[in-house]
Order: sequence, then C-alpha cells, then structure tokens
Amino acid sequence: MREMAHVLLAFGTNLGARMENLREALRKVARVASPTRASSIYETEPWGVQAQPRFLNMVLAGETALSPDALLRALKTIEQEMGRVHDVRYGPRPIDLDILFYGALVLHTADLEIPHPRIPERRFVLVPLVELEPNLIHPILKQTSRELLAALPDANGEQLYAPALNLMDAHSNS
Repeated sequence: MREMAHVLLAFGTNLGARMENLREALRKVARVASPTRASSIYETEPWGVQAQPRFLNMVLAGETALSPDALLRALKTIEQEMGRVHDVRYGPRPIDLDILFYGALVLHTADLEIPHPRIPERRFVLVPLVELEPNLIHPILKQTSRELLAALPDANGEQLYAPALNLMDAHSNS
C-alpha cells in the first residue's frame, strides 16, 4: 500500500451557490484525500479575467494515498461532475481544484507541476495557505509561505467570508 502523503489543495468558486459548491467539493475531495484542516474562506477579486463574479477561495490540508497523477485525475473528475467547463482560461467556474503541494515533492510533467507554479503570484492562494501553514518552505524557492505572501504588493479585496470550521463540520456530519 502506498504511504500517505500530506497535500495542500486550493478550492475556488465563483458561479452558482458558491458556499454550497465548496461544501460539495469538500465532500467529494474527502473520498480521495482525507481532510485534516481547512483555512477560512476568503472572498476575492477575480484573477486573470476581471469581468466575472468574485470568488470564494480556501485551502484544504489533507492526506492521500493517491499518486500525484491519480490525485490530479480525481480532482479534474470532481470539477467535471460539478459542471466545470474548460472554455475560458481563468474564466468563471463552479469549482476549481488545484494541487498546491504534495509533501515536499517537486514534479514537472506535461500535465502537472508541483508545487503549483503560480503560488507566488496569487494572494488568493497565499492568504489561506499562510493561515494553515505559515512556515511551510517552498521546496524550489526556499521561502516560507509567509515570506511569499509578504513579497506580494498589498491588495484590497480579500475579506474573511466564513470560518473554516463550518465546512469541516458539514463534512463530518455528511
């Protein structure tokens, strides 16, 4: 049996019932990565394509026995099940699931890069990541998540939306 790997996953949603989208995604992701902790949920401005609704973003810490490729396939299947259509890059979506870190693994294939290559430029990922893992050292950049966040220019727009405990409670009661 494969050893369990500590993973950090990013969740984002800006279409439909956003909070319910996060709850549903958490329930589905829990089948492939056992949640251990979740960040708070942050409401953020869109990144990439600006003419779209605001996002709810969060980061989930968990454990998985899946390989990185199998985990990616599982997350893409969940996105499809929840109605994601990959038509506009960085466009609106009911759910977006990304592997941020898979232990200390560094991986670069045609389909997958770990750590996620755009972590250092995405405040909407770094704010909840710092909440969960402020001293996590990026295995390539050799900086902590807190240092990566501090290096970004200040931005208004992130607002604490709801405590993470609600989502974790929703998961444990389902």
